[in-house]
Amino acid sequence: MHAEGKIRVGILGAGAWADSAHIPGWNRDPRCEVVVVCDVDKTRAQLMASKHGVSEWSGDWQSVISRTDIDVIDIVTPSSTHLELASAAIEAGKHVLCEKPVAFDFTQTRRVAGEARQKGLKTKLGFTFRYTPGAQYAKSLIDDGFIGRPFIFNGFEQNSQWLDPNVPLRQVQPQQDQSVIQTASLLEYGAPIIDIGHWWVGADYGRVVGMMRNFITHRPIRGSAEILRMNIDDGDMFMGEHTNDVMSSIQTSFVTVGNYPGIEARIYGEKGAIICRMVEEFGVAETIKIAKPDSVEFQQIEIPQLFYPHGGHPGESWRSLFYANLIKDFIDEITSGSETNQGDFEDGAWVQEVINAVELSVKQRAWVDLPLA
Repeated sequence: MHAEGKIRVGILGAGAWADSAHIPGWNRDPRCEVVVVCDVDKTRAQLMASKHGVSEWSGDWQSVISRTDIDVIDIVTPSSTHLELASAAIEAGKHVLCEKPVAFDFTQTRRVAGEARQKGLKTKLGFTFRYTPGAQYAKSLIDDGFIGRPFIFNGFEQNSQWLDPNVPLRQVQPQQDQSVIQTASLLEYGAPIIDIGHWWVGADYGRVVGMMRNFITHRPIRGSAEILRMNIDDGDMFMGEHTNDVMSSIQTSFVTVGNYPGIEARIYGEKGAIICRMVEEFGVAETIKIAKPDSVEFQQIEIPQLFYPHGGHPGESWRSLFYANLIKDFIDEITSGSETNQGDFEDGAWVQEVINAVELSVKQRAWVDLPLA
C-alpha cells in the first residue's frame, strides 16, 4: 500500500487481453493504481499506457518486478513466459495475478504456490468465469443448501472460433511429431470449466478418463499463408469421479457452433439444480436458471446486484464485466488481511493436474487415478 493507501500495480504484457480486460479492471477500482505497463515491444507498451491513462511504460520486465513501489504484478504475456515471470515476482515479494496456466506441469505451479504462501503473498489465476456474477450467485445458492447433496456436474466450453479451417490458430504451434495429438482446447478452454466444477462440487477428482479428437486437420498459422497439418485436440471430452461420489463430465471445443466464450455449468443435487450459461447472447452477458423436484421446469432468475462489480450490469461486455469481478475479489483478498484466496495458484495447480491426468488417460486409453504421483 502506498500513496493514498492505494495498491500499485505493474502490468506485464500489452496485448489484446490486457487492453480489454486486465487494465480496465484495475482502473475501475479506486483502491488501486496501474503505475506501469511493460512489454518486450516498448512502443506497444507506450501506446497501451497512453490509451489507459498510465503514466509509465517499460520494455524491461526485470526492472518493473524489482521496483519497491509496486505491490502487484499482473502477468498477461504468452503462456511460455508465465512460470519465469511469476517466480521472479514472488521472489521479489509481489502479489501476483497471472493468466493461465502458470506452467504446463502441475508440479511447477504447486512449487510456485508454495513459495508465495511461505512469503505471505496472494496469488490469483485468470480463471475469469469463476468470477461471473452468475457463477458467484450459483455458488452462494449451493452453499446455502439449494441443491442439497450434489450428484452430477456437467461442464461445457464450446464455440465456433476455429470452425472455419481458413482461420489461423494463434495459441498453438504445429506439432513436430504428428502421431501424438497436442493439447489445445483442453488446456486453453477446459481450464475455466474444470475450475468451476471443482469449486461447485467441493471435492477433488479421484479418477478421470478422456478422449481427444482433431476435427479440422489442416489450417494456417497466424502470420503465414502456408496450410499445415496440425494434430491438435480441437474437441475433447472426459468423465471423472470426485472423492465425494459426485460424477462429472467436461466437454470443450473451439469448432462447435456457438458464441464465444461458450461456458455453461450445470449441477444437479437431491434438492435442486442450477444451470449457469456464461455466454454473451442477445445482448446479455449470462443467464442462470434453477429447478426443484416439485417444479422441474427450469426458470430463469435475476442475478442480485450485489454480485456485480461497481457499475456492472447484465448488458455489459463479458470481457470487462467478468474480469472486473476477478480484480475486485483480488483487491478484497489483499486488503482484508485474512488467508482467503480463491482461484489462486493452488487451484491452478489442481486444474493443471487434472489436465495432465486426462492427457495421460488419452495416451494410455485407460482411467487414471488422482492425485498423480
